[in-house]
Amino acid sequence: MTRRLTVAERHAAAEKDFRLEEIVGRSSWDQFLVEQAVFAFGLANETFDCNMLRDVLPEMGHGFLGAAINSLRTGGIITHTGRSVPSTSPATHGHRLAVWTLTGKGRAIAAERTARAQGRAAA
Repeated sequence: MTRRLTVAERHAAAEKDFRLEEIVGRSSWDQFLVEQAVFAFGLANETFDCNMLRDVLPEMGHGFLGAAINSLRTGGIITHTGRSVPSTSPATHGHRLAVWTLTGKGRAIAAERTARAQGRAAA
């Protein structure tokens, strides 16, 4: 039997869903750029978390970070390592953040892109 959500939980979930839709609805191009930045950061770092990404993204990219992480996770490009770290953002009051790594699929996509770019450079 599933537990019924309290009124507060339902409103919190609805507000979170609305905010995510609002962020994604602003510009798919902005989200795409943040996804590319997260992907590139994953290539350069064995593991990473949102604390690290916040330091390298422009302020406008911060709102797209959660949507980008979720998109890459559901696409099988990144995966949770099973570890977490406390957030360094004062607004989050130190809640835990997932530590991520590229998957084999993510590394294969990177290798394919590199091979294509090298082929264009040689031509």
